[in-house]
Amino acid sequence: MKKLAIAITAALLLATPAHAIVGGGTPQADGVARAIVTIVGSRGNSCTGSLIAPRVVLTGAHCVQPGADYKIVDLGADGAPQLLNVRAIAIHPDYKVQAHRATADVALLQLEIPLKGKSTVAVGAPNIPVQVGGRFVIAGTGVTVRGDGRSGGAVRVAGLVATGQPGNLQIRLVDPVTNGVRDGIGACTGDSGGPVFEDKPNGPVLVGVISWATGPNASDGCGGLTGVTPLTLYRGWILQTARSWGAAL
Repeated sequence: MKKLAIAITAALLLATPAHAIVGGGTPQADGVARAIVTIVGSRGNSCTGSLIAPRVVLTGAHCVQPGADYKIVDLGADGAPQLLNVRAIAIHPDYKVQAHRATADVALLQLEIPLKGKSTVAVGAPNIPVQVGGRFVIAGTGVTVRGDGRSGGAVRVAGLVATGQPGNLQIRLVDPVTNGVRDGIGACTGDSGGPVFEDKPNGPVLVGVISWATGPNASDGCGGLTGVTPLTLYRGWILQTARSWGAAL
């Protein structure tokens, strides 16, 4: 009961009308936003996930570690939050807990019932090789003010560009205006596990998962770097696991 009470409290906080993506991402209520959900844990943590099938959510492995219970927050037509049960969780077998380091930070959640009134997104991989300056769009329901849980809850998106040495294991994104050296747009608390999209000929495709974030000049905080786990090496595992649960992808 205590774990459930914590989850409900977190869900209610996230339901407060607000923003997400620190630095002022663009609010979204349609399109890919209809495939994005919030994940709450009994330890008080929250993350973002993407619906890739009516009963399957893709998120980050660090978001759903063993030892806690997890639920999906769904906002009904009246805006009231509902907590939906998770039947099973699959964490990629190669995932290792290591801050800001490349690892298989992907996981899947199987829901007890399909999410109604939602869309699903296609799972792909980034165009290879990923070029410095390559454009991506991140999405999440995290906070816009670090440390203020009430500043999260709405789906927001932001356009970022690749920096550093992007590869198959990790991509680092920055606000093209600030280039990570001063406060800019980027992922923050609660955006972890959220989708990273790349434009393809048939529309946006989910090609990565948000894994971590820093403040400007790699300091603690948000609005500097957004660390992404690309799905290049993990798409096969995602599709195979989802299909083993009966999902048609």
